[in-house]
Amino acid sequence: MTKGTTARRARGGGNARDLYADVTAKIIAELEQGRFPWVQPWDAAPTMPRNAVTGRRYSGVNILLLWTAAMGAGYPSQSWLTFRQALAAGGNVRKGEKGSLVVYSDRFIPDAEKARAAQSGDEPNAIPFLKCFTVFNVAQCEGLPEKIAGDPAPRPLPEVVPEAEALIAATGADFRIGGNDAFYVPAQDYVQVPPLAAFRNANDFYDTAFHELSHWTGGAKRLGREMKGGFGSPEYAREELIAEISSAFIGATLGLVPTVRHADYLGYWLDILREDKRAIFRATAQATRAADYILAFREGEERREAA
Repeated sequence: MTKGTTARRARGGGNARDLYADVTAKIIAELEQGRFPWVQPWDAAPTMPRNAVTGRRYSGVNILLLWTAAMGAGYPSQSWLTFRQALAAGGNVRKGEKGSLVVYSDRFIPDAEKARAAQSGDEPNAIPFLKCFTVFNVAQCEGLPEKIAGDPAPRPLPEVVPEAEALIAATGADFRIGGNDAFYVPAQDYVQVPPLAAFRNANDFYDTAFHELSHWTGGAKRLGREMKGGFGSPEYAREELIAEISSAFIGATLGLVPTVRHADYLGYWLDILREDKRAIFRATAQATRAADYILAFREGEERREAA
């Protein structure tokens, strides 16, 4: 596969932009300020960003971008739409409002590559690319129908969350309660977390549980992530970043408030992102797969582990 820059021109022309670098710079800027884009300091539980018109949830790095945008501007909603969608819905974006960046990744096969493959009989090589789009929060709009303008009301958080308990059980993971620390043991394929009573609140217990279960998804019989490197190594820090973000995605889906379990890895995460502009894309993609793997049990999908 051809390797090289993936800079693309922004819509409307202008200078070429390296979207990987642009997005990574946004995440780094937040981390440098001590803000974790997957943890919101709100009293109410955050929700997963979604398109206000289609209802489709944003995924991957777009979740972090839109959570960050909403937090920075103080938007009470996580519903977003394009300028044209606002007009088509009967409303409009208020004059002077600034949109937020989201990206779309895909692959394409150049004509020359198609011709080469046809001549040689090989499979054509697809080239990855990013496109950027601008979306607006519904709080930046006026005249939208009520069904588009608001988010679903967040569910009050009880001391025990039956939906979270059911999801943990549905995974079928060897999930053990006890001790004074939380961890996943790859060699023996089990998760352990302290009892609920050891936590300040139930929310922290479930965030911790889903953090460790996110590590569990990386096991060889499941998603098969390369889980190597000792404590404090870059490899270990990358896996922690995946689990942190995956847990936040699961928590937001269930109405929990994400928390940071390993803020002490901030320096490692900044180093990783500064050295590799695609690292946050890989981390959020893997976190999305981990979260989806766990949440599929909530939806009743059967999982068959590889032999």
